[in-house]
Amino acid sequence: MDRPHLFVDISAHGFGHLAQVAPVLEALGKRLPALRLSIRSGLPTAKLRARVAADFSHLPGSSDFGYVMHDAVSLDLDATAQAYRRQHADWNRLVESDAHLFRQLKPNLVLSDVAYLPLAGAARAGIPAVAMCSLNWAELFAHFFASEDWAATIHRQMLEAYRSAECFLRLTPGMAMSDLPRLRTVGPIAAVGGDCRQELRRQLGCSSELRLVLIAFGGVEKQLPVDQWPPLAGLHWLIPQAWQIDQPGFTDFEALGRPITDLMRAVDAVLTKPGYGTFAEAACNGTPLLYLRRENWPEQDVLIDWLQQHGRCREVSDADLLAGRLRPALAAVWSQAPPAVPRPSGADEAAAALLPWLATAGKA
Repeated sequence: MDRPHLFVDISAHGFGHLAQVAPVLEALGKRLPALRLSIRSGLPTAKLRARVAADFSHLPGSSDFGYVMHDAVSLDLDATAQAYRRQHADWNRLVESDAHLFRQLKPNLVLSDVAYLPLAGAARAGIPAVAMCSLNWAELFAHFFASEDWAATIHRQMLEAYRSAECFLRLTPGMAMSDLPRLRTVGPIAAVGGDCRQELRRQLGCSSELRLVLIAFGGVEKQLPVDQWPPLAGLHWLIPQAWQIDQPGFTDFEALGRPITDLMRAVDAVLTKPGYGTFAEAACNGTPLLYLRRENWPEQDVLIDWLQQHGRCREVSDADLLAGRLRPALAAVWSQAPPAVPRPSGADEAAAALLPWLATAGKA
């Protein structure tokens, strides 16, 4: 009997798309222990394996680029426009290339978060496909480029690809997606970390009274001048290793050897940008959050509105962030009454939605 085979395409535009997909794959694995996974992503294999516990075959490569970024909170729209025009100038060949790949691999289902190219390729190959995300690139493309005289054909091809999917699993919180008729809304998706609060403090050699703050801007970095910040007594910062800061009060979080969701649950606050993965995981782990708004990013208001209802959060300005004036914002977010922690029901709901295409694979 053939094993059910799922082909998963995960965007490498930050780490949030992986954070959405991984819990769904875990939920599917519990239902289908024999599930065969092929994952295409531009993310490093080690990063994928840190989140996806099941065995999988990694096909390196990106079928989308999302948006070209100056840093984690600002876009390069000129470069993004050029990249979209290059991709769609060769659109038919790219679709046929994906269709050829799927004819060879013969997956029972294609799942995309949230590239539209594999959806078009699957449709051409006659293989069912499902999209899943809190956003889609067609809606963002229309926001930024709808008034350009070259944009109409590209937007039409994007919408046709998304609409070819069997359904689009719209995560909570998520954008409206009014242009996509086959929406199916599921609950929040977030990994809940293990309780390592006391062990982490012993590892750091700090007292239980010291407050820990994790700085995590996701897969698109934004370096902060933390070495120039004024000393903030009673705080210890967990920062990216790439910043190469070696001074008291700062520890590289990668060197701790703990999953990022365990750190998320163990710290007293996280500092980040609006992004689905970190926002949902902060809420579902009960972690207060400070955020720096992104420049003209349509998804962020939906995320912020949801987190204000289901978590503790506070906006910080770029000026205060650069100067290290964060104590007032931290005090404010810590003084907020914690709401009920939301249940991350979306992974099980998404797995149940995908199951019909996979559960019957190989049966007579």
